[in-house]
Amino acid sequence: MTTVADLKGQTVAFAASGGLDSCTVTRWLADHGVTVVCFTADIAQPDETDFDEIGRRMRACGAADSVAVPLHDMIAASGVEVIQFQARYEGAYWNTTGIGRHVIVAGLVPELRKHGITVLSHGATGRGNDQVRFQLCTNMLAPEIAVYAPWRDDAFLKRFRGRSEMIDYCNGHKLPIKASKDAPYSTDANLLGLTHEAGKLEHLTTSPWFVTPGMGVLPKDAPDAPETVSVRFEAGRPVAFNGKPTTAFDAIRQANAVGGRHAVGVCTHLVENRFVGIKSRGVYEAPGMELLGTAYAHLLQLVLDRRGRELFDQLSLFVAKQIYQGYGFDLATHVARSALAPINRLATGTITLKLYKGRAEFESAADVPHQLYSEADASMEAVGSFDHADSEGFLRVLQVSARALAAHGQVVPPAWATG
Repeated sequence: MTTVADLKGQTVAFAASGGLDSCTVTRWLADHGVTVVCFTADIAQPDETDFDEIGRRMRACGAADSVAVPLHDMIAASGVEVIQFQARYEGAYWNTTGIGRHVIVAGLVPELRKHGITVLSHGATGRGNDQVRFQLCTNMLAPEIAVYAPWRDDAFLKRFRGRSEMIDYCNGHKLPIKASKDAPYSTDANLLGLTHEAGKLEHLTTSPWFVTPGMGVLPKDAPDAPETVSVRFEAGRPVAFNGKPTTAFDAIRQANAVGGRHAVGVCTHLVENRFVGIKSRGVYEAPGMELLGTAYAHLLQLVLDRRGRELFDQLSLFVAKQIYQGYGFDLATHVARSALAPINRLATGTITLKLYKGRAEFESAADVPHQLYSEADASMEAVGSFDHADSEGFLRVLQVSARALAAHGQVVPPAWATG
């Protein structure tokens, strides 16, 4: 394992957000004779818009240089892929931070190579998922680059037990931090959403509704009148929002604004299973992902047949876990992408949703050329090509196996069905 002593005299790239961990680690490494170059990924964080300020902050903490890396298109493309897979971890979390770590590493690796730096450091703790994502993504994309994690270095752990000691250290060195011991929780942000955790959120007696939303409002504060929005997808990609052409980035940005205004995807509570084996509690905001993801889900309902749906659901569950655990660049995920491609080619149509008090509900669908739904065949009226009498033969075939199960004692009804 790499330690700070091994890095003395070397140049290390630090993936810096400009927050408490970034300030602490940068100064601590510099104090141990390490030259630190901070790289900040611009993934459209709503809570950090002045990247020049981040650079000034990191230099004040001892960084030899600070580089901003623009990754708007990459974070947007990754978000669209998450939507295409419907890749929500444990059914609720849109993997906004998980995919964000993949984007950060993919964006920073070329910069490290350009600067001739062979060590990447990060501030992820030893009990979270981010340490795994930074490690595995770097190992897969750039195995020649070593990863240094201060939170797994005994020297760092002896100096800092947690946030309180870090805040004292930064204040003692007059470093420009924003964090305080009174902060009720910590937040990680990018274009796709906000992740709130730690602090008071670690106590299950604390309601999630005390969180102050950063991308919208709580349902109780949403408008009393509903609003409709339409999203046009072509071959799986959003190409128009409310009838106007859009890019992936702008589609998510606009969906964040209108979805957040109506509390869609804001304050989603989840007690999840971290990859390291412990449970954690998070409160998530992802208004744009929820809005666009819901619209896409309704489009898939029209396009997929029964067997296609079953396969898609397995792909969705699998990729959600892959992203969450940091395996978004491996062979298995590549195979899943290949399996998804034919579905994406069929996913064309316009879906209109009604937004109201935290809900995004189906309003209408139009111009879906590959839909399997037929109003005529689905009708209970005497229209269409489906003949009710044809079901007689179908049911005769099905009853053969049903009666065989009964004849051979293989029917075991639950207690509630037997009185």
